[in-house]
Amino acid sequence: MSELAAPAPTAVPTRPRDLRRLLARWGALIAFLLLLAINLAVTPHFASWQTLEVNLTQVAPIVIVAVGMTLVIATGGIDLSVGSLMAIAGALAPLIFLGHVVPMPHPLAGVVLAMVLPVLVTAALGWCNGLLVTRFAIQPIVATLVLFIAGRGVAQVMTGGNLQEFRVPQFQAIGLGRLLGVPVQVWIMLLAVGAAALLLRRAVLGRQILAIGGNERAARLSGVPVGQVKRLVYAISGALAGLAGLVVIAINSSSDANLVGLGMELDAIAAVAVGGTLLAGGARRSSVRFSGRSSSGCCASRCWPTAYRTRRRSS
Repeated sequence: MSELAAPAPTAVPTRPRDLRRLLARWGALIAFLLLLAINLAVTPHFASWQTLEVNLTQVAPIVIVAVGMTLVIATGGIDLSVGSLMAIAGALAPLIFLGHVVPMPHPLAGVVLAMVLPVLVTAALGWCNGLLVTRFAIQPIVATLVLFIAGRGVAQVMTGGNLQEFRVPQFQAIGLGRLLGVPVQVWIMLLAVGAAALLLRRAVLGRQILAIGGNERAARLSGVPVGQVKRLVYAISGALAGLAGLVVIAINSSSDANLVGLGMELDAIAAVAVGGTLLAGGARRSSVRFSGRSSSGCCASRCWPTAYRTRRRSS
């Protein structure tokens, strides 16, 4: 008897599934490249160093905040206090280097202290946010809402509600200075993005962050110190928000506690979401690209209005 040939397995169409995977992994980058192409086509002088510099300087404070927000959201949390923390750092720094808090023996000492102390203060406040989330089991959106409301009021009390103007070149260098022809704030942005990418890719802390966001109970049973990691992540977010606040006031050469960081929490969350980070926490396969994706999403959100405004002017 001749053996019956087994029927050949039918090919399962995988093209739609592959397309979905491709869009899930590279969707933010593809959208970013499309927006660049649109701007190149309709925006005059878009392909110039000046336009690139303007876009990078506008995006830098948002990206710095978005990096910290990315880490917080990766753990399954959220931080609504970043704008108020920017205002606190922006209010405290001029008080220090202008000698309103303690007379400084040398102007440079005041500048150094003004760059370090506000960041430490906002990091401590961020750690307090994490403490509310971990120790008292308060939902992150509620825990950070406290500083969102009260933080800006604290900053206004510190300054007496007055606009603080200053001309201190040593301090303004972080917002107006250049290094190798590139604005210093862009270098700060790239350093923050690179450090966060290395943290998520190489460091144990990065793996713990993603594990907590993926399944907090499983991470705790695996020996991950969930509380410590969350408090550290909120502290990092607070420190980066404070750093962004210093950059903003250095650019403006003034500090207005009512305006510094206003609406920044929404910009940062939007940048993180457009960049591809899961708002529920955890990671997709491309989780190690969180920080870079947040940056590209943030840049994309800034490129589209450029093309839109140009189109409206021509119509």
